[in-house]
Amino acid sequence: MKKILVFLCLLFTFNPPVSAIESFVVSDIRVEGLQRISAGTVFNYLPIKVGDRIDDDTAQQSIRALYQTGFFDDVQLEQEGTILIVIVKERPSIANIEFKGNKALDKDTLMEGMKQIGFVEGRVFNQSILDRVVQELKNQYFAQGKYGAEIETIVTPLERGRVSVTVDITEGETAKIKQINIVGNEAFSEKDLQKRFKLSTPTVFSFLSKKDRYSKQKLSADLESLRSYYQDQGYLDFDIESTQVSITADKRDIYITINIIEGEKYTVSDFSIKGRLVVPESELISLVTINPSDTYSRKEVSASRKVIADRLADEGYAFTNVRAVPEIDKENRAVSFTFIVDPGRRIYVRRINISGNTTTRDAVIRREMRQLEGAWYSASKIQRSRVRLQRLGFFDDVKIDTPTVAGSPDQVDVNIEVKERATGSVLFGVGFSDADGLLLQASVSQRNLFGTGRELNLSFDNSSVTRVINLQYLNPYHTIDGISRGFNLFRREVDAEEANTAEYVTDTTGLGVNYRFPLSEFNSLNAGLSFERVDLESTPETPPEILSFIEQSPSNDIVPFKGSVAHDTRDSILYATTGLLNRLSWELALPGLDLEYYKLNYRLAWYRPVTAKMVFKAAGELGYGDGYRDTEELPFFKNFFAGGAGTVRGYKARSLGPRDSGDTPEPLGGSRRVLTNVELLFPIPGTEAKDKRFSIFVDGGQVYGPNADVDLSDMRFSTGIAFNWFSPLGPLSVSYGAPINKKDGDETENVQVTIGRFFR
Repeated sequence: MKKILVFLCLLFTFNPPVSAIESFVVSDIRVEGLQRISAGTVFNYLPIKVGDRIDDDTAQQSIRALYQTGFFDDVQLEQEGTILIVIVKERPSIANIEFKGNKALDKDTLMEGMKQIGFVEGRVFNQSILDRVVQELKNQYFAQGKYGAEIETIVTPLERGRVSVTVDITEGETAKIKQINIVGNEAFSEKDLQKRFKLSTPTVFSFLSKKDRYSKQKLSADLESLRSYYQDQGYLDFDIESTQVSITADKRDIYITINIIEGEKYTVSDFSIKGRLVVPESELISLVTINPSDTYSRKEVSASRKVIADRLADEGYAFTNVRAVPEIDKENRAVSFTFIVDPGRRIYVRRINISGNTTTRDAVIRREMRQLEGAWYSASKIQRSRVRLQRLGFFDDVKIDTPTVAGSPDQVDVNIEVKERATGSVLFGVGFSDADGLLLQASVSQRNLFGTGRELNLSFDNSSVTRVINLQYLNPYHTIDGISRGFNLFRREVDAEEANTAEYVTDTTGLGVNYRFPLSEFNSLNAGLSFERVDLESTPETPPEILSFIEQSPSNDIVPFKGSVAHDTRDSILYATTGLLNRLSWELALPGLDLEYYKLNYRLAWYRPVTAKMVFKAAGELGYGDGYRDTEELPFFKNFFAGGAGTVRGYKARSLGPRDSGDTPEPLGGSRRVLTNVELLFPIPGTEAKDKRFSIFVDGGQVYGPNADVDLSDMRFSTGIAFNWFSPLGPLSVSYGAPINKKDGDETENVQVTIGRFFR
């Protein structure tokens, strides 16, 4: 046997010395030294085949090709006549990987990082890849602020060409920001500027927010926030001269120093709009939010660019480009702007594509669309379409994309992707309300009947106070114009002996029909008639104020005309983040029957985002009722109440307002009510869940009798924290309320829980 070449490659880029050989034609190839790898794998990577001629160059190429597979520690080529013999020494495989000392990062996280690099059990062991793994793991620890982390690897040979890899980790302490220094500030204090930063020195809540942990990305974001703040206050020439980040020798404390140059403060001298104006210039000028003599603000300039672009987008110019070109007068410290408008091509919608709806019919989704196929593109109509789809309640998420059509620069498609939620249910459950006690519930409901958007619901609710059987049907598109029609048949029994009110018993049976008329995109009219039979009974504890009414009118037939006029721009009914609800509702018992009365209720609710996740809500409500003709005052069982969840939390349910004259005075309710509410709503910290929200609230309210003056100084107020969740059992609300101005005789209840009732 003649050895023609021996080559041990330590680096793939190294060209080995090859002894000169006589070339020959390979008649056969044999592979020796294989244990786990198949001969076919070697043949696949070997560039020499049977029948090829081998020489110095091709031999060197063959060895290099086999080394580059990473499978072998040694490769030799030998010749036996015209037979080429390939002798290899396989690299060991990874039998197992073990971690020691890891606490901040769990094993699954570490293994996932290794997997992305290609270092996993069963693969061929490669020291260079292991070195990369060590560096990647260090990067993960550095990202958590553990700059003193040390990682040692131990490779233990095993039988059958395998190795065991142990990764021994010493995590060390988490480095924290000891100090943030801003140098060069004169217009604003260092404390005020640091409020703009997400990074901070340690505080009481740092263990939750982790703001005291250094991150290069967070520092870059903070520097941009600092730049924006200065430029929004008129400092056009503001600049960050340098940034130094240093860490102590023990790698526990980090010091950040930011050197800034404030520059001069500028005002806006003038602005103009030029370019191809497809909308009247006067209209665009009215949209601009900067004015001459205003302090320069980068934020306002950007906002002006955006409103101009948005206005043109509603005319079909989806890709409008608006540039704000400044002209700086350093001597007078003034700046003027020219907004140059390039609307581009006018775009129209070729097709609306819907995906993700396995139950809901396409027609149900399309009828909510305000952007139509074949029409000019409108950004506001697409956004409104998304809101309308969200408000249906059929979908957990709605995404709308508008990709351009290939080969057609003036066309886009509207792609709607929905994620459906369960809309049908058979429910047997238990709920709880501080107002009504234990609730036993059973219902069969389908809010999206056969995917048509129609609703059918049969429910039974039973508590210590009420028992209700209700059958409802609703067709939200009774007509093609969006007029809805609904029917309901119900029976309701109320035993006020178990409630926190004066005692009486009512038994009501009713049948009704209701219509909703859309007056415009945000305005609607609801109107409906029903026939009700109301039977009243007294108890031994019924007070005189109620007893006389029951004795005179034990059974009553009434035809209530109920309705409302509403202006509603909220983006969601259950979890609104922006918008306004303005609604006037009424209930009028038509004349000529046993009882003649009316009730009016006005509600206003306003939602405004404070941050990306925090929402401010302000709401108020006024209620008024009275009798007319032969009915002298509002029937007692139609009275308003206040106190408890939904009105004034922290006070016992229905406890506020007038009381009866019995031996143990109980709340009577009243014919007039005033409610107020302000809340700061925010999600659970660290989560993106949309169906769970906390709130900090202030509630206020009072109920007044028919003969009492409405004195706002009598209102009761409370403050506290609440948690709302759309749970599998229905809406759940838990609140802790503390009365602010409790007076003698008031009944308080700090913790209040409601399951199976809608949030206020």
